Parts: sequence; C-alpha cells; structure tokens
Amino acid sequence: MSIDLHAHSTYSDGVLTPSELVRRAASRGVRLLALTDHDETGGLDEARSAAAACGIGFVGGVEISSTWSDRTVHVVGLGIDAQAAPLADGLARIRGTRAARAEQIASRLDTAGIHGSLDGALRHAGASGAIGRSHFARFLVERRYVRNANEAFRLYLGAGRLAYVSPAWPAMPQAVEWIKRAGGCAVLAHPDRYRLPPRLLRALFADFAQAGGDAVEISAGERFGSSPLVRLARAHGLTLSSGSDFHAPGGSVADLGDAPAIPEGLPAVWQRLRPGT
Repeated sequence: MSIDLHAHSTYSDGVLTPSELVRRAASRGVRLLALTDHDETGGLDEARSAAAACGIGFVGGVEISSTWSDRTVHVVGLGIDAQAAPLADGLARIRGTRAARAEQIASRLDTAGIHGSLDGALRHAGASGAIGRSHFARFLVERRYVRNANEAFRLYLGAGRLAYVSPAWPAMPQAVEWIKRAGGCAVLAHPDRYRLPPRLLRALFADFAQAGGDAVEISAGERFGSSPLVRLARAHGLTLSSGSDFHAPGGSVADLGDAPAIPEGLPAVWQRLRPGT
C-alpha cells in the first residue's frame, strides 16, 4: 500500500488546496495520506472530506517548527486532535512569531530597494496563517529579482543573507509535548536534510527519544538497507515513518506517493494510527 505521511497544502507553503492535494494523491495511487502543514491545521477538515470522497485513508497532521541545539528542526504530528488546547494555543503562538518575522524580512528587503514584499508574500500565502520565507521567495521570483526560489534563498533569504531573520521557535521537546497531549504520534521530520555530522545526529536522535518522540521519517531517496537513520532509530526505540514532503507538482522535492516503502518486518508508525483521525 502506498503511504505518504508528509505533505503540504495552501494552508502553509504548498500550491494545491487540501482538496486538490488529496485528489492528486489518489490519482498517484496513495492509499493513506497525511496533511502536515507548517504550524497550521486549518486545512484538515477539507482534506478529510476529500479523502472520504476519493476513498483513501486520511490522517490529520501538522509540521511544527522547533529549535534544537540552535538549529531549526521540524517535528511532524500524526493522528492529532487539532482542537486540543495545548497544541492549538502553541501553534497560534508560532504563527504570531511567523507574522512578526515576516515584517522584519520585509523591512530588510525594503533597505535593498525591494518594496512591497510583505503584501506580495501575504498574497502568495493565501489561506495560510503560517507565512514563511518560501512566500517571499515566490514574490522575488514573480518580480524577477531572482530566477528561482533557490536563488532567492542564496541571495536574500538564507542564513547570513541580507533578509535573513533568525527564528524564535519553541524548543523541540515542547513541540513533542504538544503533539502527545493532542493524542498524536511525534515524528522527527527528514533528519537527513539537517546535514549534521554523525556525533550531532546521534545526539538529536537521543534527545528526540528522551523527549517522548515516537518515530523518524525516512525521506524519498533514502535506502533502508544502508540507511544510518534506520539503524539510529532502532537503537533508540523509534519506529519509522515515510513521507514525500510534497509542496508542488514538479517541485524540487518528491511527488506525492514517492515516499519510500518501509520493508515488512520493520516497525512503522502507521501501525499505531487510526485513519480518519
């Protein structure tokens, strides 16, 4: 069964509405899908209804921005109760942080002679309550200040660049706690992308497990037979999750359904999930 437990819609930085996302997943053979927008759960009801209409399983989720060892680390929550007060209140605070950060980014772009970026980013954010750097990148591409999103980050939005504003996310254990108190499973998202040396990667897994984390996500392109992530996960008693981190058709990340299949015999997080939640 094709399973994809990490995908984004227009409620964060994806380009498809929740309904469009679900229909694309179904057309690509996905049988169990999770919507995991950044710091936002507003699209879950729409996606859940669309999944029922398409006849595929659905798991409500979220991807929480957090901090670990002065780095941004993302924690996916699966099977959450989006109305649970600790989670809902925590996400609202993060969205407030995002809004304040967006104003600072726009101010820095103003100093570079790039005006109107906040309005432009907000327009690209659309339904999203979680405005982020990707929305500014789309504005910069649209106005032809840069050729593509990668160049936007390289020249303006990436760490150390003119318009970079250091985020103030909650600590990783706090994100895990919100998810657990909402009845969900906490998954360490795409650890292969943090580019950590082996010592720090081991420390991240250990701290995540100690905080009450449940699983580690294996991203598209990872090979289970040779993956150090799988070995680390099993060493710390963490199960495995699989997701494409889809944002847009033809994007730089994998498409829906391209998440790797976890081999039979390895512990998988979806064995603990109830589709429809």
